[in-house]
Order: sequence, then C-alpha cells, then structure tokens
Amino acid sequence: MTAIGIDTHKATLAACAVDGLGAPLDERTFPNDPDGHRALAGWARRVAPGAIIGLEGSASYGAGAARFLIAEGEQVREVPPHLSRRERIRTRRAGKSDPGDALAIARVTAREVELPPVRVADRTREIGLLVEAREDAVAEATRVRDRVHADLVVLLPGYQSVAQNLVAACNRRAIARQLRRLDSVQAALALGRLARLRALDAETRELTARIAVLVGAHPLLALPGVGVLTAAKLIAETGDVGRFRSSDAFAAFAGVAPIPASSGQTSRMRLNRGGDRQLNRALHTIATVQAVHYAPAREYLARKRTEQKTKREALRALKRQLVRTVFRMLREGAPDLALAS
Repeated sequence: MTAIGIDTHKATLAACAVDGLGAPLDERTFPNDPDGHRALAGWARRVAPGAIIGLEGSASYGAGAARFLIAEGEQVREVPPHLSRRERIRTRRAGKSDPGDALAIARVTAREVELPPVRVADRTREIGLLVEAREDAVAEATRVRDRVHADLVVLLPGYQSVAQNLVAACNRRAIARQLRRLDSVQAALALGRLARLRALDAETRELTARIAVLVGAHPLLALPGVGVLTAAKLIAETGDVGRFRSSDAFAAFAGVAPIPASSGQTSRMRLNRGGDRQLNRALHTIATVQAVHYAPAREYLARKRTEQKTKREALRALKRQLVRTVFRMLREGAPDLALAS
C-alpha cells in the first residue's frame, strides 16, 4: 500500500510518498497556501494515486491542507507525533529535516492501519474550541485574582475580614469600595484588575451557555456524576467515536486500560500513564463523584476493597467499568453531533 506523509509548518508543507515497503518514491515541498494545496493534491495523484495520506498537525498548520485534500476525495489520516518521532530514528537520515520528518510520517501511515481520520468541522470540534476558550478564561481569572490578592495584601492588610475570597461578586464590590478611597497607582491598577475579573466572569458564563446549547440533551447527561462541562470534555476529546472499534480501544485511548507487567511466575497489571490525559481526567472526575454520591458505585468500590485492592486500585477498576458506559453513550449521541452547525 502506497502512502504519503506530510510534515506541516506555517509556511511550507513537506511531503514524501513511499511504496508498500516504505521506500521513498518522491519528495517535494509546497507552500502552505491555496496554490500550494492544489499543487500538493496534483502531485499526490501523479506520484501515488489512491495513496492514504498521513498528516501531522491537522488541527493547526495542516488544517487548511487537510480540508482541501478531504474535499478532493483523498483519504487523510491523523498521525500522532509520538509515532512519527519513533519512526524518525529508523529513517537513518542524519540530523532532523522536514523531508526526513515527512518520510517518517509516510512510513507510519503505511504501517498503522488504524490511524484515525482527520477530524472535519462538526459539533464535537466546535464544542472542543468552546471548552478550550472557557478553560483559558478560567485560568486567566485565577491569575488575575492572584495578582489582586498580592495588591490587597499591601493596600488593605487584613482585607479577608471584609471579603473571604475574590470569587463572589459581592466580595469584589466591597473591596472596590475600599480601594476607591485610596489615591495611589497600585490602587488604581487593582481596581482595573477587579473590572477585568468581572469581564472574565461574564465571558465564562457566556461560553458555558454556548457549550450547554451544543451539548443539548446528550445521553451522557443521564450518567450520574456528569454535568454539562464534563460531558463537553468527553465529547470534545473523543471526537468521532466511530474511529474506535470497541470500548476496549476507547479505554486504551483514554489511558484507562491497565497494562500487563508480568514476568515469570508473577502476574500483575500496572497503571497506564499514557493515553489522552484530558479524557482520563474527565473519567476520573465522574468516578470520584460517583464514589461519594452514587450507591451502586459505592457498593462496587466496597466489593473491590474486599478483594484486597487498595482504594486507588478500586477507583481505577471503577473507571474501567465507567468507560464502557461512556463509550456506549457517546455512540448513542454521535448522530446528533455529526450534524454540522
């Protein structure tokens, strides 16, 4: 099977075509612009017609090329960077170069038959963008609050007696009234930062509302421990759930499936520290909430503890059970999310 690998950059696209044995057929570099995309598609059809195209960076510098190639009817797959890094060592090319990276990507594409297709613009992608924007706003609000706290320690020693935190709007208004009585540059800056916090709060609320609209009545919301934001994170990180052949493959992708670590007469499993850590974190959130508030989950954990498992091992087992339910619900909700908005 012939394959083409594309290493993406802001201004250029390095492409390499290989035959079924991984031997290079041709290499070329194209501008990363509409003319370059057309030239790339024409070159691919001449050099390796029908080849599967592997692309690294389809969500950033390669997004435009990926969209164009898909529109042209090409099969485009996403190549994870960690696979191409390993393959780069085997190319036996000195140093690091864009053509060498493209060769490594092409060989991975030819070898790995289960690479996920490049994600097209659908609601899972839109939900992901909104989730990222909300997380950025929350992180910025935390940074600004920390800076305001540093100001208030100097300007209003003991201000916590008036406002225990800077999260509640009523507390920030009380602090602002005291700051207006001060005539200093630092007080004026602190007031400006309080205004910035108000704007970030409004931005976070707006993004949360938009996320809720896109998530709608997704089946995940019926799962105990899942709210709108957790459901959005699961949907966004999974993308096209159809790319996973089973719940076991999905568990491996999420880093929830344990890894065998047996030797000789010792048979054991070790913690999987790989996989999508954002997806793993969302599953961990569900498990910890259920461990406190959901009776069947508490009973399951108690049963695992009687099997001499530690508290952490029991929670991991619960996450492994949860991933099956989450996978089923993601598949149930996939038809609605596939409708591009």
